Amino acid sequence: MVQAPPSTNTQTNTKTFLSLSDTKLHLEKWLQNLAEQIISGYRLNREEAITLTQIAGQEDILLLCEAADRVRKACCGNVVDLCSIINVKSGGCSENCSFCSQSAHHPGEASPVYGLKSTEEILAQAKAAEAGGAKRFCLVSQGRGIKYNSPKSTEFEQILDTVRQIIAETNIKPCCALGEVTPEQAQALAEAGVTRYNHNLEASEEFYPEIVTTHSWNDRVETVKNLKAAGIQACTGGIIGMGETWENRIDLALALRELQVESVPLNLLNPREGTPLGELPKLDPYDALKAIAIFRLILPEQIIRYAGGREAVMGELQALGLKAGINAMLIGHYLTTLGQPPETDQAMLESLGLKGGEAPIPKAFSY
Repeated sequence: MVQAPPSTNTQTNTKTFLSLSDTKLHLEKWLQNLAEQIISGYRLNREEAITLTQIAGQEDILLLCEAADRVRKACCGNVVDLCSIINVKSGGCSENCSFCSQSAHHPGEASPVYGLKSTEEILAQAKAAEAGGAKRFCLVSQGRGIKYNSPKSTEFEQILDTVRQIIAETNIKPCCALGEVTPEQAQALAEAGVTRYNHNLEASEEFYPEIVTTHSWNDRVETVKNLKAAGIQACTGGIIGMGETWENRIDLALALRELQVESVPLNLLNPREGTPLGELPKLDPYDALKAIAIFRLILPEQIIRYAGGREAVMGELQALGLKAGINAMLIGHYLTTLGQPPETDQAMLESLGLKGGEAPIPKAFSY
């Protein structure tokens, strides 16, 4: 971990800021100072990050967002990374992820079920995503992972061929989210032209068994390591609003920092009817903003992506997320729910003085 410069006193300030922040001005100055130290190379420890979670009330949360936005501007610039996804194989999944309506353990009534889509259909949607402004296009498949495919299955080879076809016929960059992969499969993906792979941790290691029991958190971590060893960028994040504590959220962010992932999708749980989490209340949008801001302060250089649930949870406050540390968005539709039109997202970016494109990955990891 990079330490604060000798002249700073971040740790002491963090421990005592609540006693100093009885006025908005005190909190604002303290957060401005913290942002500047992070920009200069300081990295928050767990105790300091947990202290930030005690900030409450809409006005104070917006001050936290301002500090995170300052870090985003300094470390990432004003380009918002735009990508789109396609559900290439849906439903009947063997895993029991409590948030997902594609699970065979609790299938959602409105969740579609179909086998692997054809190359032609996937390619057509890739071209549509490119026309909508996306710079990346992710092929997402249900299931624990291609690691467990039958030796007779040709699905992985079909996907590799589709990736090559997308590269040949478009300028959009194909990504994949196919579950767990072996080192050999990760290398094959890299050779086909996949430069980024989505494989979320979903939650902290402690909270994970509350959400999934058919595979482990460490199974997810192993795949992320296999991908990075093959030279593929890790697009690895989680879901906020599943009943986890603020400490769980901090531990997830710190785990992502430890793994040195390049891109961090932050999904905001949009409860799906029929799933174990289907009756949970939607996340408060200001809690979502607080989580986004804290993730940015812990992960100053990573791409932090608005992902599933942003429309449902944030509503008219969506734009605030882009002023709280977000520098990437999924555009278009999600796996089993609809998103808003890409032109609506483009208009929102323009109104904030931001530009859609491809954001830079961290220059170097120093923790």
